[in-house]
Amino acid sequence: MILCITHSRDTYTIDLVQQRLRQLGYASFRFNSDEFGTRYRLQYRLEHNGPQYLLQHGNTLIRASDITGVWYRKLWDLEVPANLDPAYTAVFRKEYRTALLIFLDALHVPWINSLHADHAIGGNKLLQLAFAQASGLHVPRTVFSNHAADALQFYEDCKGDVIVKLHGALSKTMDGAGAFFPTTRLRKEDTLMLDSLAACPMILQEHIHKEKELRIAYVDGTFYTGSLKAPDVTDWRATVVQWEPYELPDAEEEKIDSMMRAMGLHFGAIDMIVQPDGKHLFLEVNPQGEWGMLQKYLGFPIAEAIAEKLVSRIKQG
Repeated sequence: MILCITHSRDTYTIDLVQQRLRQLGYASFRFNSDEFGTRYRLQYRLEHNGPQYLLQHGNTLIRASDITGVWYRKLWDLEVPANLDPAYTAVFRKEYRTALLIFLDALHVPWINSLHADHAIGGNKLLQLAFAQASGLHVPRTVFSNHAADALQFYEDCKGDVIVKLHGALSKTMDGAGAFFPTTRLRKEDTLMLDSLAACPMILQEHIHKEKELRIAYVDGTFYTGSLKAPDVTDWRATVVQWEPYELPDAEEEKIDSMMRAMGLHFGAIDMIVQPDGKHLFLEVNPQGEWGMLQKYLGFPIAEAIAEKLVSRIKQG
């Protein structure tokens, strides 16, 4: 049994991966992580032969020992019962989150991606830049600060050509639906408000003039790359775009592969820029990033690759 960790509103990609797993002869179970506290039963028992972990959903009962592999797509915020006293919400979330992690930590099987590597890398964009640089990839000049003087000095060092963005995402969808702060050019008049960084530290980077933007789906050494001809768009999620296939140079693939292996990631959605002179520049990697648009609009078999790579790892033991 392969456990597919996602959320209740996930569509398309989860279905394609499970479909390919069935074709390969592997049963899978869709685990909607947001519903863990409302629709699942978890049990831990210490038996004479060691700990036993059970996950039950309706009439389906899964033992941790039954799980042979994990596709970790997304871990979502917990849904809270509508009738729960708001005073207990914090305790509910904390204890259910702990119970969930105890269960997931018991799964000593092949993962794409490892829970710990995913969180360590996905939650630290500055660490990503360090790994990328160490692997030979070009990265933009960057500062992360809550201090106006730091930001203003960086703005001047970059001759006023700077973008600003949050470290984390407010929206978890590809189209930026819901709360959303897009990557934004920092204007001269905006520098008068840099004292507001005290309330929310932000990333500032030199603005890179670009010919194309790339979204690369990396699947355990295999690359699927889409490009956008959007040189005047600061954040492509905030506009209508048209994807085109892109042939990533072998040298860049080798550097990215080295970076991903050093990070301990088997999958990642990577953002890069191609500058007018043809130079490639790394921006970030999201271990839980979206790739469905590349499969849908470009016909890339990314879901099939995820299923096949995971099965291959399971067979290798």
